[in-house]
Amino acid sequence: MRVFLKPGDIYVSDMPTMVSTILGSCIALTIFNKRLKIGGICHAMLPKSPYAKEHSVFRYVDSSIFYMLNKFERLGIRRDEIELKLLGGADVIDRVNDDTASIGQKNIEIALEIIRNENLQLTVSDVGGKMGRKVHFYTHTGKVLLKRINSVHSSLSTSKSMQTKKEFSFT
Repeated sequence: MRVFLKPGDIYVSDMPTMVSTILGSCIALTIFNKRLKIGGICHAMLPKSPYAKEHSVFRYVDSSIFYMLNKFERLGIRRDEIELKLLGGADVIDRVNDDTASIGQKNIEIALEIIRNENLQLTVSDVGGKMGRKVHFYTHTGKVLLKRINSVHSSLSTSKSMQTKKEFSFT
């Protein structure tokens, strides 16, 4: 099965699925358990939810991560059995003031803070920079394929809006 993950979505499954998404300043966190072959991925757009922790608004990094952790916990998966991969958080939009952190940087910071505070182990990260990313996540293996993409900010040429730069595979 194939699924395209839109911004603000989460996908968790024990069915073999290739989940694809495209990231700019958003982050994706993949979560995988080898024993049960269960995988999940979020596509979060903003760092912190203004709502209580229990309120599941998946466009936020914090509420997305806590939702997936709780889901895995309810399935009987211990935290030391979880593999995490953090992707995205690029600076794809020019900022007026370089003294403040970009949305991408804030998304990365909150994700890393939660991972650290929850005593989780990050197995792979590909974050920051100026390039977006196209991600394919395989829920049954935890494998991630990633292509870096460069957005061209030109309204005259939509056919060149994405150019593939580099391709990576994380297992």
